Amino acid sequence: MTERERLLRRLSSYDFAIVEMHIYLDTHPDDEGAADALRVYEEKSGKLRREFEEKFGPISPMDGDGNRWAWISDPWPWDIQEG
Repeated sequence: MTERERLLRRLSSYDFAIVEMHIYLDTHPDDEGAADALRVYEEKSGKLRREFEEKFGPISPMDGDGNRWAWISDPWPWDIQEG
């Protein structure tokens, strides 16, 4: 597994946990432990997303430096030579 794939897999697991925590908190709004866990997952996801984007570029057209066309900048994902 490449570093890019490893980072994407970890990021998707944090993002999945965030969605699940939001669903749980919809029905258990007073669960402070779950709210704390949600904040932890959001922080980890944000940090990992920044790390990924520094190394490999924006994940989606909405991410990046505010330029919605930044995703078309070189190199394209398939042009990146993995170590």
